[in-house]
Formats: sequence, C-alpha cells, structure tokens
Amino acid sequence: MGNFGKLAVAALLVTGTSFVAQEASAKAAAKAPARASTAAPATIGGHPNINGVWQALSGADFGLEPHSAQTSPGPQSERELGAIAAIPASLGVVEGGTIPYLAEAKAVRDANAKAGPMKDPEANCYLPGIPRATYVTNMPFQIIQGGGDILMAYEYDSANRVIAMGPVGIPPIDTWMGTSYGKWEGNTLVVTTLAQNGETWLDRAGNYLTNNATVVERFTPKGKDHMDYEVTIQDPTVYSKPWKIKMPLYRRVEDNAQILEFKCVPFAEMHLYGDLYDTMDAAAKARLGLDKK
Repeated sequence: MGNFGKLAVAALLVTGTSFVAQEASAKAAAKAPARASTAAPATIGGHPNINGVWQALSGADFGLEPHSAQTSPGPQSERELGAIAAIPASLGVVEGGTIPYLAEAKAVRDANAKAGPMKDPEANCYLPGIPRATYVTNMPFQIIQGGGDILMAYEYDSANRVIAMGPVGIPPIDTWMGTSYGKWEGNTLVVTTLAQNGETWLDRAGNYLTNNATVVERFTPKGKDHMDYEVTIQDPTVYSKPWKIKMPLYRRVEDNAQILEFKCVPFAEMHLYGDLYDTMDAAAKARLGLDKK
C-alpha cells in the first residue's frame, strides 16, 4: 500500500473513532440531569435586576458643585496631615453648576463650610441621609431586590433603608434616613424620600437640606454593570426652585464583591467628646480606659 493509501486508511480510522466518541458523549449528556444556570436573571417580576454591590466614583462627597483643589477647612489640617487633608478638584454633579439657595439658607451653607469637619455629620458618624448615602466617601452600597420591597444597605456606618414599593405615604416621624417609597417607571426605579430629620448634609462643603425636603431618586440601568443616578431635590425653605444632581453608578464585578463593615462610632468619639476628655484628670481617664487613646 502506498503512502496515499496509508493516509487514507488513517483518516478513516480517526474519523470513525471521533464519530463513536461524539455519539457516546451525546448519549451520556442526554442521560445526565440538566444543570441549573448560574447566570443572574436579567429581570425580576418584569423589572431590571439591579441586585449587586454598586459604587459612585464621582467625588461628590467633597462637594456637589464644581470646585478647584483646596485645603480642608479643618483646624491645623495642613500642618498635621499635609496633602492628605486636601480636597480634590471636581467638575461637579449639579445640573447647571449652582445650587439655587435662598439668601438666608446660603448664609447657613457658608457657615457650615467654614465650620468644616467640626460640624459635618459624616465626621460625627451620624447616618448620612439621602442622597448622600449613595456617594458618601465613595463607599459601596448593596441593593437587595426580590419580588417586593427593596433593601439598600450601605457600607458607611452600616446604614440601610427599606424602599416600600407602592404609593407615597405620610411618614409617621422624621428620621436620619427618612422614609422611602418606590415605583417602577419602565426600566427606571423611582424612589421618593420624605421626612429626613433636618440634620442632613449633602457633602463636606456644607450643602444641606431640612425636614421639609422631598428627594426623588431615579436609578436607570444603562448596561449590565452601570446605571444613571439622578436626584431631584425640592425644599422651599432652602432653595428657590427644585434642582438636580446626576452621576453614574458602577457595579462591583470582582468575584468577592461585598460591602464590608465600617462602624465609625469608635473613630468619632474623640471628635465628639474631646473637650470632655481634656477636662478629665489622669485617674478618671485610666478608669475609663481612655489613657491609652
């Protein structure tokens, strides 16, 4: 048999072996139980599936309005912390660039900014309120969505809120995080938050809202791993008209994406009560275990 004949026979043997192997594999697959898909469903109850860990990367917590890089207003911050205390520049996230303050309210905002961290609820480890919880210190938050109400859990201060899916109601009391009501408009989750307690700052620049504010958030998926976040804020006791902020949110996609624990109370104690610490004698500090701080 010539070389050509030998190659032909070899090809037939390989083809036959391959065919037998494929047929055996197909029979085995037919007998095997179906494997459940591990892919997350694209929708839940006909609405986009927005479960996951999300994060804003806008730097909005330093200041919602456009600003240049500058030194933090904290006392002796330059001497103690150097460039760590600096505020990075930002193009801002406010539609139109400027928050429409009433004159008296703007004076309050300016006083807040001058007081800096000494008055900022974030420095005091108070709950951040809405919408600041979404972008505070650029920490991530998690959305837990099922077939009914939606839970949002935040890394900062272990804050959380339940979004009651249904008509907007009348909250019984004012709280740090307010009361949130949600509905779907097409693919957009619309959340209305009322009855925050009047202590909420919107950023480290001292922008704020009162317990008269209505905050309407819109979460609109724009792809698998990012969505638009738009907020309309209305508070006639502070602003001359409603105004908006807008920024993208990004889904954390690493395999172990999760929110971690940031219970900030221990870090804020000296900030809040340092003046009392200064008046205590050594024996009192030792009794309370404060002599090691």
